[in-house]
Amino acid sequence: MSSTPEHEHLSNHHRNTLRQLFQHPVSHNIEWDAVMSLLEAVGSTAEQHGGKVAVTIGSETEFFDPPADKDIDTQAVVDLRRMLSKAGYGVDIQS
Repeated sequence: MSSTPEHEHLSNHHRNTLRQLFQHPVSHNIEWDAVMSLLEAVGSTAEQHGGKVAVTIGSETEFFDPPADKDIDTQAVVDLRRMLSKAGYGVDIQS
């Protein structure tokens, strides 16, 4: 895996979360707090009325429901992979 300039600003914690998001098979223990930290580093987040969180990466905005427990579900992983890939973030990073 190689590092690109877009990824240099990510901390090791953010890079580990990114790796978890793109892991196959889908990891079922990706913590919401870690995902939110990553999303704030690569885009912006805003809590909406009703508890949803608006996540904007590049020109794309998606709305997520925070999980009832600490880990995100498989559909959230799929949606985040799509958004992050479209913005140039993926598994091609180094720690």
